[in-house]
Amino acid sequence: MKNNQLKYAAIALLSMVFMTQQSWAETAPYMTDMSTISAGNTAWMLTSTVLVLLMTIPGIALFYAGMVRKKNVLATSLQSLTIVSISTILWVVIGYSLAFTPHSPFIGGLDRVMLNGVDFNLVQQKLSVSHIAPSIPESVWIMFQLTFAIITPALITGAFAERMRFSAMILFMVFWILLVYVPVAHWVWEPSGWLAQLGALDFAGGTVVHINAGAAGLVCAYMLGKRRGYGREPFIPNNLMYTFIGASLLWVGWFGFNAGSAGAADGRAGMAMLVTQIATAAGALTWCLVEYLARQKVTLLGACSGAVAGLVAITPASGFVGVSGALMIGVLAGVCCYWGATGLKRLLKADDSLDVFGIHGVGGIVGAILTGVFAQKTLSGVEAHVGVQALGAIVTFIYSALISFIILFILDKMIGLRVNEEQEQLGLDLAQHGEHIP
Repeated sequence: MKNNQLKYAAIALLSMVFMTQQSWAETAPYMTDMSTISAGNTAWMLTSTVLVLLMTIPGIALFYAGMVRKKNVLATSLQSLTIVSISTILWVVIGYSLAFTPHSPFIGGLDRVMLNGVDFNLVQQKLSVSHIAPSIPESVWIMFQLTFAIITPALITGAFAERMRFSAMILFMVFWILLVYVPVAHWVWEPSGWLAQLGALDFAGGTVVHINAGAAGLVCAYMLGKRRGYGREPFIPNNLMYTFIGASLLWVGWFGFNAGSAGAADGRAGMAMLVTQIATAAGALTWCLVEYLARQKVTLLGACSGAVAGLVAITPASGFVGVSGALMIGVLAGVCCYWGATGLKRLLKADDSLDVFGIHGVGGIVGAILTGVFAQKTLSGVEAHVGVQALGAIVTFIYSALISFIILFILDKMIGLRVNEEQEQLGLDLAQHGEHIP
């Protein structure tokens, strides 16, 4: 960044630190006539919401279930289903209000607690809309953003697969959603958030979702320790067809993730969909090429992992880059995430069971920074700065890792995080839930 840009960023950040309240009347969600609502935008956002929800159940559930051992398939799937329910209740009660209402640069207000003020009045032909997406009902915007609050903690479960107590998982997710996901979403996506004010770009969640989840996953892997037998015996995936189906659902659902983040059925949504497809294909092919050069084999698991890497990396950039940028992001994601899941994983000596940090953390960082490199002002109308993108990635990583560590440390002292050796050997399906796959 140029000196004047650095100076501007510093002044803006300092001013926001001392700003404690913003005028609610200026930017609040409000009631509007139903005639101002776009039917096309609403239909597209309803569709996008369903697509993103499908990414978690059954997408992530199948993707992860196929990679664990047979004795942990049901427990892994149950984690995803449970997180859908936990996130929904927390979002309705307080999460949405703290994330998406203007209040301070660091957290939202309480005006939408229990979705107070979210209304639809057929008699008066009025309904509430968000100041962020005024052409669709606020209820649709709430649901769309809820699906992001669902999938982010669900991603983390892959890092501690096969060894975390179910009760500890539930408590960790409750506190993580409220103390980590909600504030970071406010920083980046609410216009009054401090990172948003600095100009950090994250179109669909490279920072809020993937770096956030990747950092938490790495801390979880360290705090729970390695699975018994890790590095001494092969942990063979029980059914890679589940993983393939899950990856396919993620690929398709990601169009709702990225193109839906335009908030409208318009040209930007169309471009976001196109570049998502390009980067995903490039990521899959690049991973396969690197895998072949390194091991002389191309695997289904590798192709699925490469596709997800491309999806992750294009996420923050999807509304800001063109075709050539998407191609480069996909290629670099394939290379970097392959290293993240292999070489970096060995260097870190962490048993990140299903490579949450290697793919989502590394891919999110790559995508966030490359957004600053390849973003085009003609597409977005805003300037991108690599320095600001790097700042957002670093701050999010540190914050998520630190708060995750504190939550896990307290829970470990209070109730314990990990199942005992006998239960781990038996498998979480039977030991924790009393059921199994014959």
